[in-house]
Amino acid sequence: MYLKNLTLRGFKSFASATTLRFEPGITTVVGPNGSGKSNVVDALAWVMGEQGAKSLRGGKMEDVIFAGTSSRAPLGRAEVSLTIDNTDGALPIDYSEVTIKRTMFRNGGSEYALNGDTCRLLDLQELLSDSGIGREMHVIVGQGQLDTVLHAGPEERRSLIEEAAGILKHRKRKEKALRKMEAMQGNLDRVNDLVTEVRRQLKPLGKQAELARRAATIQAEARDARLRLLADDITALREQITNEEAEESAARARRDTTEKALAEAQARENELDTAAAQAAPRLARAQDTYHRLSQLKERLDAVAGLANERHRNLSAPAEEEQRGQDPQELEREAEEVRAQEEQLQEHLDSAQEGLDGAVTERGTAEAALEAEEKRVAEAARLAADRRENLAKLRGRVDALRSRLAASEAEVERLNDAAAEARERAEEARAQREQAENDTSGLDAGDADLQAHREAAERDLAALDTELSEARDAERAAERERAAIAARKEALETGLSHKDGAGALLAAADRLPGVLGSLASLVEVETGWETAIAAALGPASDAVVMESPGAAESALTLLKTDDAGRSGIVVAEPAAAPPRDSWPTPPHGARYAVEALTPPEDLTQAVTALLDRTVLVADTSDAQRVITDQPRLRAVTSSGDVFSPALVQGGSSSGSLLETQAAVDEAAERLERAQEECERASARLADTQRRRTEAANALEEVETRRRTADQRRNEANQRIAEIGGQVSAAEAEAERSAQAAAKASSGRQNDLDTLAELEERLAATEAEPEAEDEPDTSHRDELAERASAARAAETEARLAVRTAEERVRSLAGRAEKLEHAAAEERRARERAERQRERRRGQAEVAEAVARAADEALRRVADSLSAADTERGRAEEERSARDTELKTVRARVRELSVELEKLANTVQGSEAAREQRKIRLEELETKAVEEMGVDVAALLAEYGPHVPVPAGDGAEGQPGGDGSAGQQGDEPPRDHTRQGEEGTDADSGELPPGTVPYVREEQEKRARKAERELTKLGKVNPLALEEYAALEERHSYLTSQLEDLKQTRRDLQKVVEEVDSRVQEVFSAAFEDVSREFAHIFSRLFPGGEGKLVPTDPEDMLTTGVDVEARPPGKKVKRLSLLSGGERSLTAVAFLVAIFKARPSPFYVLDEVEAALDDTNLQRLLVIFDELRTVAQLIVITHQKRTMEVADALYGVTMQGDGISHVISQKLERSRT
Repeated sequence: MYLKNLTLRGFKSFASATTLRFEPGITTVVGPNGSGKSNVVDALAWVMGEQGAKSLRGGKMEDVIFAGTSSRAPLGRAEVSLTIDNTDGALPIDYSEVTIKRTMFRNGGSEYALNGDTCRLLDLQELLSDSGIGREMHVIVGQGQLDTVLHAGPEERRSLIEEAAGILKHRKRKEKALRKMEAMQGNLDRVNDLVTEVRRQLKPLGKQAELARRAATIQAEARDARLRLLADDITALREQITNEEAEESAARARRDTTEKALAEAQARENELDTAAAQAAPRLARAQDTYHRLSQLKERLDAVAGLANERHRNLSAPAEEEQRGQDPQELEREAEEVRAQEEQLQEHLDSAQEGLDGAVTERGTAEAALEAEEKRVAEAARLAADRRENLAKLRGRVDALRSRLAASEAEVERLNDAAAEARERAEEARAQREQAENDTSGLDAGDADLQAHREAAERDLAALDTELSEARDAERAAERERAAIAARKEALETGLSHKDGAGALLAAADRLPGVLGSLASLVEVETGWETAIAAALGPASDAVVMESPGAAESALTLLKTDDAGRSGIVVAEPAAAPPRDSWPTPPHGARYAVEALTPPEDLTQAVTALLDRTVLVADTSDAQRVITDQPRLRAVTSSGDVFSPALVQGGSSSGSLLETQAAVDEAAERLERAQEECERASARLADTQRRRTEAANALEEVETRRRTADQRRNEANQRIAEIGGQVSAAEAEAERSAQAAAKASSGRQNDLDTLAELEERLAATEAEPEAEDEPDTSHRDELAERASAARAAETEARLAVRTAEERVRSLAGRAEKLEHAAAEERRARERAERQRERRRGQAEVAEAVARAADEALRRVADSLSAADTERGRAEEERSARDTELKTVRARVRELSVELEKLANTVQGSEAAREQRKIRLEELETKAVEEMGVDVAALLAEYGPHVPVPAGDGAEGQPGGDGSAGQQGDEPPRDHTRQGEEGTDADSGELPPGTVPYVREEQEKRARKAERELTKLGKVNPLALEEYAALEERHSYLTSQLEDLKQTRRDLQKVVEEVDSRVQEVFSAAFEDVSREFAHIFSRLFPGGEGKLVPTDPEDMLTTGVDVEARPPGKKVKRLSLLSGGERSLTAVAFLVAIFKARPSPFYVLDEVEAALDDTNLQRLLVIFDELRTVAQLIVITHQKRTMEVADALYGVTMQGDGISHVISQKLERSRT
């Protein structure tokens, strides 16, 4: 990877498009002071993402844009593009050539592009950081940066190493994680408080919601149970009617013949009973004998089988236990191990003595080697100083000779350049006049476009506001509609009757005289529902019966079914007080009966319930009424009841009257909310359409404006460029003439200097030469001795470790072997005792088996005789019983048939008519009360339909209705009905279903009624409120857990980053420190330099100090060194970083300006080494530096103040 070319347009002094093409190796950029050389360095830093204006030698970022000169207008933007050769894939992107482009506009806007595609600064920084180019741009060493390095503190030096090691991206990740953790803590506390508060509210509301949910479930099951029982009743009635019609036609024909057959069958039955009584004792004796012998045989069989089996088991040879190793052999092995332990311990002591001697020998050899190495280094330093002085003189002589050879050609070239520049200036003036004529009409339509754009933006902003309001209105309308719908549904659920009233209403089909609930039969004026409910008291939830007898039957049903208690209102009471006897109500009061409208047959009952009850506005009016007229009872609109002896009031959960009114109100509000939702949706759609049209219009205006701006900018830029070319050409002509005169004067000075240097060179070469290199033979011998001593020490340590390991491996093995031998002996003794016991038990089992076999033979003979006798007796009884059974069955059949025929002939027709009437009643009930068509009822709920197994208690579907078998219908075979229903399908029940059984359904119905009674009053809104609160609690809980998990993850990220930073920095510091010591010794032969951490125990935060001791000096502090030594030390530090963590390229801006020829020569040798691993771009004034370059760029600036570039590729020989 290397930099391929750099293009500048409008950047600082480069007004015109200027391209520098780089090559691998060293590229130098030269030119006079102020010509713009360092602007090339600034451009490289800027295009790679530099964000500090001061780092670019400016006050603000807009200073990088060409500001104009006296002859050329300023530009509106600066643009720099850098092309990088990526054939080696150093950049993590799938392109062999990567072009980075950055543009800065005068208004402060900035754009980045990667291979022509717009990108973010972060994307660019991440791409470059992966190849060793950090955000701090350590690869670019600008003017004054050496001094910054010298004056930097330990922390700043550490940051340079961190950037080269790629640590900055890890620190940025850590800082981001810490900021998130700090911001998250406040959210965590707030959410935790909310969860605590919601959890506190959730428990009591959850109990109410569970109660409401249970009530809704029971009520839903009640409907299912009632429908199934009703379908069963209808099916049974239809079957009965059909059967009765068929039987009636044949009953009369069978009656006469049945009487005669019955008399004959009864006579034969008497004869067979007498014979059976006489034969019974003989059969009983035979059966008793046979059973006793059979039992004896079974017991003997069991005894014989058990004895034989035990004998076989005990006679079989016992399974040999797993034998271990012989005990004597184990003991011998233990003795051998103890002997080996003693031998190894002796060997270990001997090896330890050898190790001590080797350590002493190695220390002596290394001390001698260190002293000899110091002597050789001092001799080498003296020889190197003479060679460097001689090389410096020769270099200066060669440089002056080259300069003299080129100065004459340079004078001629400058004169030609001046003439050529004057010709270019004339041509550029003509081009500028033509361009100004072409752009005179471009500004005509700007005002109109701007007006259209402002109008379109105003329209779009207004529509955005309108669209936001429309969306809010639609969401608000939908939330209101959903809330009202939920409230209506919950209130309807609450209309289900509670306690015994529900049981009476559910049993209306089998309980005559039920008219309905009082709440459903009366109509109350709006606003007085609470007052009327309080005035009626328990009667507000009562059931209305048509007569006192019906009321008595209802009470009997409640007690029989254990269905709870209920209020009952009789539609026509025996006597009701006349209204004429009531006193006139006081001012502001009215009688309660005037605030409701009952049916005609309930008027007297309601009047009796509300006897002398008046309605008032508040408690003060109520107190005044009962004080003035003690015979009256006053009820306020909020439900407080006042009488002379009792006051009732407070809060209430609502009666059926109030709930019914609330349901009606909710239905009206739901209809209005639905209409509002539809209107809001229509408004939103229309606003969205108009907003899209406005956005399209604005985009069209913007496109036209951008096109006009682009054409105008291009024209202005062209005029400015041409004007700059005119100024540049004129200035270049003047500079060339002045430079020619200056070059002639300088050539004479160089001739004088050359003569002086040649004399000094000759004198230096005539001096006697010292030995070039000191003798190192003795040092090499000492090094071999030290190496041999270290090897001997290593061998001795290895021998000691090996002996110690063998001693540890045998430790304790002898005791384990002795213990194993003792265990093996005890196991063998236990096995022998076990074999003796088994032999004795086998003999006893064999004797028992022989005795049992003999007894079995005798019992078998007796059992055969008893079986023969029993068989004969049973055959006789069987024949007689068969005939008797047949006769008795015939007698019963004929008796039943005769009775049925007689009854059927007399009452068949009347019973059939009654069942038809009942069938019509049941079908009417299905349609009117249950809301189900009869055909659908029988198809979905008939007894032939399997019942889902999980829907009810005791294996049946649940229900809370109490519909039961009607009192005027005969009992039915419920099990048979379920089986017939099952067979009506495919012969098998579907999975998860059971047959219909009526008794189970009735049990479940009664159970549901009792459960509803136990539940008591239910809050119908609890389900909705609990669901909303539970959803909020779940959401907050999940958010809280997410926040905690995120905090744990962020803490883990911080720990991982710290670990990674410490690891990477430690490795980088070690490498940089090693390279610095090496490079410093080369730049300062005989000197010593090193990097020291300020806190070696904490490599995560430690700073870095520099210790530098030039040859011949004892000081180590940088502040005590000369200027050149300080600069060279800073260069050594930077180059050490370059070599320890190489980057693809480095940019150095006059880093060798303060060095003399000797130090410069040393630095150029290091540059030559860096050339092989990285690309170097060097800004310099030094000719020696130019000589080592592979390519040379000259930067000039003429009188127009614009920089120009001249390139030259150099061919260099390599030795």
